[in-house]
Amino acid sequence: MRCPFCGNDETKVVDSRTSESQDAIRRRRECLQCAERFTTYERREEMPLMVVKKGGEIEPFDRTKLLRGLIVATAKRNVGMEQLEALINDIEAELYNSFRYEVDSRRVGDMVLVRLRDLDRVAYVRFASVYKEFQDLDEFTSELKHLS
Repeated sequence: MRCPFCGNDETKVVDSRTSESQDAIRRRRECLQCAERFTTYERREEMPLMVVKKGGEIEPFDRTKLLRGLIVATAKRNVGMEQLEALINDIEAELYNSFRYEVDSRRVGDMVLVRLRDLDRVAYVRFASVYKEFQDLDEFTSELKHLS
């Protein structure tokens, strides 16, 4: 780490702790040449999540788009906005923690279905009917049997 006072490349870490916002490591450093102290923050580099669609197109992960689909699936159900936000946060965290920055749209859809099954079964069926593109009543009935 280069000293901002004298430009020397040799410094030592005097103190290290998590920042108040919990999103960075705060390090107190001391220059080995001029003995001045300064603070640095280390944060994880955020790479945008990209979703590979069925047709092969790639687009950025869009929380808002996912939220819109969940709002439609949970319409007139006893599911609050906080629960939907928590569901999306959970999915987004899992995707970032997988350290893959390109994810197949089917994986995202499957992640939603797993969480909706536990949250609200009617919303699960509504979301599945659009996501899995049921073509006839037999496919829909098969999914309902699978849910039971």
